[in-house]
Amino acid sequence: MKKDVAIKVAHVSKDFKLYYDKANTLKEKILFFSKKNRSKNDIHHVLKDINLEIKKGESVALIGTNGSGKSTLLKLMTKIIYPTSGKITTNGKLTSLLELGAGFHDDFTGRENIYFNASIFGLTRKEIDEKIDEIIKFSELEEFIDNPVRTYSSGMYMRLAFSVAINVQAEILLIDEILAVGDQHFQEKCFKKLKDLKKSGKTIVIVSHSMEQVKQFCDRAVWLYKGQIKMDGKASDVLEEYLKICG
Repeated sequence: MKKDVAIKVAHVSKDFKLYYDKANTLKEKILFFSKKNRSKNDIHHVLKDINLEIKKGESVALIGTNGSGKSTLLKLMTKIIYPTSGKITTNGKLTSLLELGAGFHDDFTGRENIYFNASIFGLTRKEIDEKIDEIIKFSELEEFIDNPVRTYSSGMYMRLAFSVAINVQAEILLIDEILAVGDQHFQEKCFKKLKDLKKSGKTIVIVSHSMEQVKQFCDRAVWLYKGQIKMDGKASDVLEEYLKICG
């Protein structure tokens, strides 16, 4: 793997098995009989032989209609799931903003959950001590930080989770529709933070349905269609072709 490459996706395919419930009622049995040629364990080919290199410092958007494989590819990059075939290699510390607050515990305070969640991202106790004031300030939850997170609204919960994920000093950020976090003010704040991270040379890969955000933020776009790369290039060029068909 070349030194200037942050993420390499080599011949990656991902399949999922589809399981069907056994028919119980007469109506279900009739419907099930009408589909008797359907296998009980059909295979859904989500991604098919994807090859992709993302260089250090690039900001890349994964675009495509629902079901095209964008979020699956992002999850494969984070190693939340693994490919059926092929290999993904990453070069640098990575943080993902896919399932915000996945490491949170409702009965613990916001402050306690910062320590738990940041440790999941690989920070030591000392590093979290050094960052915690910055994380709390960014979340704008100073007044509530020592309350159990079960008392938080969904917006507060997401603010805290985003603030942790964005402040762990990773070289690679993977983001799935996360700019919809919180109210308009906080969305703009998050977007500005991501722009600052981009300027500092971080590698950023986002899945987004907002063509305006992609146009403003990303240098490059990869258009996925039915599990394959349909187009890969300059963001404005890919968006133009994408909107001709899907706009």
